[in-house]
Amino acid sequence: MAGPRHPVSAHAVALVQVERLQTFAFSVRWSDNSDSSVRRSWDEFRQLQKSLKKIFPVEAGLLRRSDRVLPKLPDAPLLTCRGHTGRGLVRLRLLKTYVQALLATSEHVLRSSALSDFFTPRPLDLEPRLPPGSLVILPTPEEPLSQPASSLTIHSLEAQSMRCLHPFYTHDTRDRPFHTQAQEILDVLLRHPSGWWLVENKDQQTAWFPAPYLEEGALGQDQESGLALQRRGMQFCATQAYEGSRTDELSVPAGARVHVLEPSDRGWWLCRYNGQEGLFPAVLLQPEGLGSLLGRPGLPDGREDKVAADRPVTPVVPTRPCVSAIQSRCCTITRRALEQDQRTLGPL
Repeated sequence: MAGPRHPVSAHAVALVQVERLQTFAFSVRWSDNSDSSVRRSWDEFRQLQKSLKKIFPVEAGLLRRSDRVLPKLPDAPLLTCRGHTGRGLVRLRLLKTYVQALLATSEHVLRSSALSDFFTPRPLDLEPRLPPGSLVILPTPEEPLSQPASSLTIHSLEAQSMRCLHPFYTHDTRDRPFHTQAQEILDVLLRHPSGWWLVENKDQQTAWFPAPYLEEGALGQDQESGLALQRRGMQFCATQAYEGSRTDELSVPAGARVHVLEPSDRGWWLCRYNGQEGLFPAVLLQPEGLGSLLGRPGLPDGREDKVAADRPVTPVVPTRPCVSAIQSRCCTITRRALEQDQRTLGPL
């Protein structure tokens, strides 16, 4: 590929938490129009800041404060509302501001090897699955507050809106009746591996709901080209850089997202990358961990039911987990909400 690439923008995606270990997921856009996902710890961001100050003492304001263009990275308070998870979310917002300011500095800082090496996907970023027990927490979109800051508001992204396959009745988290109809749209707020997800309806009722009763909504025209990929519910990425040797082959940098248009058993898949279509070796592709998690999962046994058009089959309701099993996967806010009325987690 002609010339070294460098990051041009980055978007904070999520806080990924495994027990006490926290990493911060970013979606990075590169100068060659490729995209990749990376996860870095707070200490790694702090180390990046120290390295940049050594490499660029003038831009860091070490010689003269008025010349400083490198942003500062303040830490979150040790005692933060909602505990360890709350502090991680504060750090995610701080990192979002820091990275945006960093990528808006001078051109030679953007093109530095220290910055490119930091955002280049590593083997851990290319793993097809996140570590067992990972909790992915999406940041709340920034918008004017319509209610007191102390109240809990859970916002959903467009990708989290899902359609109910069949009517279902349960109780919400306040023990009120929760009815759903076929084709009704629900917003997924929290996904539990047991198959019971926390959802919200148009009336802003939240309830635990069986995941097999949900499917993705209709795709727009701009998404139809990736239909096969969406059905897999996974995002593919290149495990290493590849330079095409023929006109019908794609050249893709390591870690870049690739849309698979047509798999083949011959070892070469028809893919789309950076607006171009061509062949790419399948052995260099694997599902992206974070993209796979946020995509639509299959049923609990890993297979999707095939439903006949003339005789719909009611999905199997997974066994509802006990209170402690759900709470072990939830942040402090969710645990407090669940503790208000544990009757909603009892048997149906």
